Formats: sequence, C-alpha cells, structure tokens
Amino acid sequence: DVLGSRGLGDVYKRQVFNTIKSICSIIYPLITFPYISRVLMRENVGKIDFGASIISYFSLIASLGVTTYAVRECAKVREDRSELSNMASQIFSINLFSTLIAYLALGVTLIVAKPLENYRLLICIQSASILFTTLGTDWINTAMEDFRYITVRTVAVQCLSIVLLFLFIHRPEDYLKYAVISVIASSGAYLINIPYRRKFCAIRFTRNLNLKKHLPPIFLLFAMILSQTIYCNSDMTMLGLMKDASEVGLYSTSVKIYNLVNTVIASVAWVVMPQLSENFAKKNYDEINRLLKYSLNFIIVLGLPCLAGLNVVTGAIIEVIAGRDFLGAVTSLHILTIALLCSFIGGWMGNMIMIPSGRESVCLRAGIVSALVNIILNLVLIPRYGLNGAATTTAISEFLGICIQIPYMDKNIRVHGIWNMLKGPVLGVIAIGLIGTVCTSVFQSSFVILAAAVLASAVVYLLILILVKNEFVMAFLAPVLHRKK
Repeated sequence: DVLGSRGLGDVYKRQVFNTIKSICSIIYPLITFPYISRVLMRENVGKIDFGASIISYFSLIASLGVTTYAVRECAKVREDRSELSNMASQIFSINLFSTLIAYLALGVTLIVAKPLENYRLLICIQSASILFTTLGTDWINTAMEDFRYITVRTVAVQCLSIVLLFLFIHRPEDYLKYAVISVIASSGAYLINIPYRRKFCAIRFTRNLNLKKHLPPIFLLFAMILSQTIYCNSDMTMLGLMKDASEVGLYSTSVKIYNLVNTVIASVAWVVMPQLSENFAKKNYDEINRLLKYSLNFIIVLGLPCLAGLNVVTGAIIEVIAGRDFLGAVTSLHILTIALLCSFIGGWMGNMIMIPSGRESVCLRAGIVSALVNIILNLVLIPRYGLNGAATTTAISEFLGICIQIPYMDKNIRVHGIWNMLKGPVLGVIAIGLIGTVCTSVFQSSFVILAAAVLASAVVYLLILILVKNEFVMAFLAPVLHRKK
C-alpha cells in the first residue's frame, strides 16, 4: 500500500533530492577532514571543535526552537501566500530578538570566562554562523518542500568551500582561516535564501508578534532542543575542560563520523515532517501510517548497513579520514555505534511522531532526563576513561530517550510488515560483516581495505535487497524497470 499512495510518490522524489544533499554532506567532510586533520594536526582540530561546541549553546539561544516550530506551522498555511507571509514574518521577528539576546550573552561570556580567553577570536569568527542562520530562514524552504533548491544551493556552496580550503589552508597556524571557511560551508548558503524566498512569501520585520500564540510552543521546543544539545555537546565541552585539546581532537573524529551517518538517516524527517504535521492535524491515520512506514523503511535499509560497516572496518575508516595519529578514537567510535542505533529509533519516534502530532512535551521530558544523566555520568566517567567515557554516556542517554517515549506512543500508529522490512537488511548486514572481515585479513593498506569493503558490500547488499524484493528499494527502482519494459 506504500507504493499505491500518490502522496508518497512526491515524497520519494523529495527524498531523492534530500538524499543527494545528505550524501554530498558526507562527501564534503570526507574530502576536507582528511586534509584538515593532517594539516592542522590534532591540537588545532581540537580547538576548532571546542569552539564549535561553545557556539552551539548560543546558537541554540538564537534559534529558540524556531526551526522545527516554523516548519510545522508554515506547512499548515503554505497554500495561502498572505497567511504564510504573516506567519513567517512573525516567527522571523521573534528569531531576530532571540539572536540579539544570544550575541549579548556570548559577549558577556567571552569577557567573563577565563578558560575561553585563548579562544575568543576563534569563537567570534564561528559566531557568524548564528547570524547567517537567522537571516537565512531556511525553514521556509523546508516547509514549502523545496528540496531541489536546498540541494543545489548546498552543494554549490560546499564546492566553493573546498576550493577555498585548498587555496588558503596549508599550515597548522591556518586554523582561524579554516574557521572562516567552515562558517561559509555550514551557513553561508543561507544568505542566498534572502532574495530566493520571495517566490513563496514576503518576510519582513514586524512588531505584531502574536506572542501568546507563538511563545509557548517555541519555548517548549527550545527546552527540548536545549536538553538534546546539552547531552550532544557537553561531552566535547567537558572533555576540553577536564582533559585537553588533544583528547577533544580524538573524540571529535569519532563524533564526526557518527554525525555523518546520523545526518543522512535523519534527513528523512525533514522530508516527511510537513506532510505528517498536516495529516496529524486532519487525523488522517491511513496516510500517517504510510508515511511512517516509508520513513522506518528508509532508516532500516540505510541505517543497518552503516552500523555494520562502522564496526567491521573501524580502524581503516579513521585512518583514511583522519590519519594514524587519530587511531586512538577507534574504541569510542565502536561505542558510539550503539548510540547511533538508539538515535535512529528515538529520532523516528520523536521527530516523526511526537513533534508532528504536537507532543513536544514528551520529547522534552526525554531530553531533560537524558541530559541530566549525561552530565552526571560525564563527571564520573570522563576523568577516568576520557573520550571512551564520553562515548558511553552518549549511548546511555540515547537509550534512555527511547525508553521514556515508548509509553506515549499514539495507539493509532500501526506499522505493519516489520519482518519484511528487516529480512533483506539483516541478511545484508551479515554479508557486510563477512566482506569486511575478509578485506581486513587480506589487505594491508587501510585505503584498499575501505575501498574494497565499501564497493563489495554496496553491490552485494543491493543484490540481496533486490532478491528479497525489498519494498523500499523496489520503489526507487520501479521507474527504471518500468522504462526497460
């Protein structure tokens, strides 16, 4: 019944563009990070990531939970340009005020906090991403489901950033220049949105903010995202404060790989969230269950082989991406794959069921408990186990988030055919494990091990999914097979 839904035909097209963007978001660090880690060295990589972890807290104050709220609310009124302009302008104006507060708080922190004294210039450079994100209002493009534009724009800016990287980064002392290029790569594209968004609506500053309507859900989402940010970034921040930049550099390598995979899998949420929000408002559970089945299929088909690959050729992945100097991150990456599995499940429940249905309070409860447990365990484990302790706290926090959400699942949510979804991927994971083991035994070079394992695993995995007629893969292949007939 998934393939029979006309709405899901559009979802597949949008997911293709979003997947292309996510793949490019993987390729970009795969090109840049091996170069950067070898040029800047472990300590300067640690400085960059420590500064980014500090900025993440003020970026959160600036965003104020606006992005998720704006996508959901703008999606509801996107058919009415006037209403959309009014809604978007109000949310944008609130976002401007929160951004001003964030910069004031950042300024005070940099003046008062002595441990940040040597990071002031770096953090000021990285803070430009906060302003670019607010002005860009990228949530309007997501609400309008314009994933073609988002993909083309993002890829173009990443290509520009790669050129700038190889032109200007040649010595360890160039880490500040790299910070500038990183801001361009991550947030520079948002500035292109300012003239482009006029095709959808007219966003302007307004004093008519309707705060009674907007602030309660925004603050609820803010609290939820704050708790998530704390347990995602407190590891890096506390490592930097309790250990040193070198330890942060190692841990940030495993976290980057963790985030690369998580970003691709989480991309499905932004594709289906507008439609899920619309259908939850209408209580159209037939369409909701079809969309949820599609998204779960996506997570299983792409997520399970990634987890298998990360565990089988861990050393080769880290050596190719960052160099032998970063092999100390192998154990932490193994631990983070457990967190990754929990993140897949928790993200599906939270981003695709709880938030679109207006149950942000459940996500907030899960986030607060996870954040508190994460911080407490960090204080205990990091001094003794360093980056491996930090990875362990992340895995425990992600698992707790799932446990807290389960009792609040909507009883009308029914996703049938779980075994059919799992059959092909589970067989594929076994094959990937065997292929990775053989490649590790036969080849000496990490690059050859990784290349052979990835290519062989991709071919064998796809063949297995086709042989078992996996619904998700057959849907993507249907246009090609139909054309051949």
